[in-house]
Amino acid sequence: MAIQRLGSEKLYHSAELEKLPCKSTKELAPIDEIVGQERAQKAVEFAMSIKEKGYNIYAIGQNGLGKRTMILRYLNRHQHDHEALFDWCYVANFSDIRTPRVLKLPCGVGNQLKQDIEKLMTKLVSAIPLAFDNEMYFSRAEKLKNQLATKQQAKLDHISKEAKDKGVNLTLTSQGDYQFVAMNGEEPHTEESFDELSKKEQDYFGSTIDELEINLRGMVRQLTEWEEAYSEKITKLNNEVTLDVITHFIKQLKSDYSSHPEIKSYLTELQKDIVENADIFLEEGGEQGEIATASLDKKLPRRYKVNVLVSRKDQNLPVVVENNPNYHTLFGYIETATFKGTVFTDFSLIRPGSLHKANGGVLLMDAVKVLEQPYVWDGLKRALRSRQLSFTSLEKELTLTGAVSLDPEHIPLDVKIILFGDHRTYQLLQHYDPEFSELFRVTADFEEDMPRTADSELHYARFISSIVHDNNMLHCDRKAIARIIEHSSRIAGDRNKLSLHSSHISILLRESNYVARQANSNMIRLNHVQEALSNQEMRVSRLQDNVMESFINGTTLIHTEGLAVGQVNALSVLSTSDHMFGAPNRITATTSYGDGDVIDIERSVDLGGSIHSKGVMILTAYLSSVFGKTAKVPLTTTITFEQSYGGVDGDSASMAEFCAVVSAFSKQPNRQDIAITGSMNQFGESQPIGGVNEKIEGFFDVCKIKGRTNEQGVIIPRSNMHNLMLRTDIVKAVEKGEFNIWAIDHVTEAIEIFTGKTAGTPSEEGTYPTDTIFGIAQAKLNALRK
Repeated sequence: MAIQRLGSEKLYHSAELEKLPCKSTKELAPIDEIVGQERAQKAVEFAMSIKEKGYNIYAIGQNGLGKRTMILRYLNRHQHDHEALFDWCYVANFSDIRTPRVLKLPCGVGNQLKQDIEKLMTKLVSAIPLAFDNEMYFSRAEKLKNQLATKQQAKLDHISKEAKDKGVNLTLTSQGDYQFVAMNGEEPHTEESFDELSKKEQDYFGSTIDELEINLRGMVRQLTEWEEAYSEKITKLNNEVTLDVITHFIKQLKSDYSSHPEIKSYLTELQKDIVENADIFLEEGGEQGEIATASLDKKLPRRYKVNVLVSRKDQNLPVVVENNPNYHTLFGYIETATFKGTVFTDFSLIRPGSLHKANGGVLLMDAVKVLEQPYVWDGLKRALRSRQLSFTSLEKELTLTGAVSLDPEHIPLDVKIILFGDHRTYQLLQHYDPEFSELFRVTADFEEDMPRTADSELHYARFISSIVHDNNMLHCDRKAIARIIEHSSRIAGDRNKLSLHSSHISILLRESNYVARQANSNMIRLNHVQEALSNQEMRVSRLQDNVMESFINGTTLIHTEGLAVGQVNALSVLSTSDHMFGAPNRITATTSYGDGDVIDIERSVDLGGSIHSKGVMILTAYLSSVFGKTAKVPLTTTITFEQSYGGVDGDSASMAEFCAVVSAFSKQPNRQDIAITGSMNQFGESQPIGGVNEKIEGFFDVCKIKGRTNEQGVIIPRSNMHNLMLRTDIVKAVEKGEFNIWAIDHVTEAIEIFTGKTAGTPSEEGTYPTDTIFGIAQAKLNALRK
């Protein structure tokens, strides 16, 4: 088969846009689905449709594929079946204030209830003190008090008269205690006068006072019972007054919320608690107001607030993106406030997390960020397993001391989690966390490219249109769309594919839009896209310029014309984090009498990687099969990359190294105006390599530096032809016959191009014709053997 010299039409796949029905993105309908990601889209559809536990999604793919943007667009533009959504509120649990109650309410009801309760409290704060500050209340309370006083006085008068009849007086001490004193006529006995009494009289007073004290103790018990009864009556009066006030105001509320049993039950408990704690409203707002100020709240009784944790306006699927998934932002937290040097909290200081906001819908997070934050991954798994959200204090979990805190009721959790991450993170989770596979059963694997056809080009054009529309950019004309699609193929590294790294396309469109606006254009045109691409390359090509400068000033030795024995121009790719470019390397091979070993200098000094060493071993094996079938090769060969002071890896130079070795064996010179890239197998067949466009462009640029001739060119494996998306100047040079690109299937074709002679085909005895390269080399080896 004749060696194929590629025509210019093979070097670049232009976008004809045969099916594009319009002249610009202005008339082109934006896409409303995930472009080129049918596999991932079906996975998302499946996970969103299934309600069972564990069907959360792990979206796999490199950064820049637009996974988040695509999924958000899909979720927002497609309706999904989901359970009814609710408002979630916390209110006081009056029977146990440490365990606040949850109210599960229809959408929009939470905020309405909060406003209604605040209005009620505002009215009660004024109305209850007024109810206790009027003549009717005072007269009723005074009547009860007078009744008690009359009964008490009557009892005292009775026991006082009884004592007086027996010559004893009932007096009140300075400490407020009652005391019986023996009387000497109208005056109390002194110690002296009492001592002068007869023994009989003293005994009389002693026994009389003992009896009276027994009666007094009975009276005191009676008085205490009366006071307790009075207190109960006052409490009952206060309750009646409070109940009259609150019943008047709460009656309408109960009617308004009659269709919500949870709220009706809460209002009944609220009414009972206000009646029992009317003092809260009679403190004239002093301490209550100070506490409210301390926690940045309205000056209303905190005990009766409604804390609306999550409020929804409609039944649309909630989609929440959490960019900083730490423990508090995800699971919520309970705030504290300081009042008079004391830290306090209550249910009104409970704050929601992203899981509360996404409850009933979807929560999107970056997997690495989730794993970076302490305790978040375990907390997330616990919530997904139990399907409920609890406000477990992180401090309580981490410390042995138990500070007084709240223990709110759990909230049922129904949420789909979508984690974004790369393959490595996915494999680590699969390997080290057995629960991961149970909780994230659906994998949405994002493709990096899609086949390039007339239909897919139209699809891609609509994708470009969607970016333009979403970001209010200038519209792209037909040629600009075509250039962006062609650039997408270049990014994909395949003329028959389109890259799905949407971030690259978005960035290119933004920068093209900037260039067009700077030029006061009304539309993004081909030259604007081209300028944006040039600007991008200029910003990241400092290393490339430095490398090319070494060819200009002769620091790096290279020949792009003439002939040389044991010397070949190979092609390599250098890269930074954001730029990749090609440059030629000189490979040389020398021989000396020996045992047939091939010494790889790069490997010997630990500059060669394992893949490069494998390539050298493969070419050694093929070399032995060509020249060493009947006798040992009597030469030791040394090969190296000249002026290479860093690491070398990859097998893309193995064909170049073989050509250099064969040239050294046969003493036949290789052309220096040709460079080669490609790996080979043990049968000499060429194999594809990466970075073929950059390698060809790198040699073309060096040829321009050293001086261009029409014979210069590059040899590539035929299997790399589908990767060709070369620069316009190279395509034009090939079209004019000023540069050459050969595609080969076998390393012997490369030898023929380099030397101008055929490599040679062996006879049945293993000998090669004397006028072929292998034949010349064989003759020299046979002479050495003799």
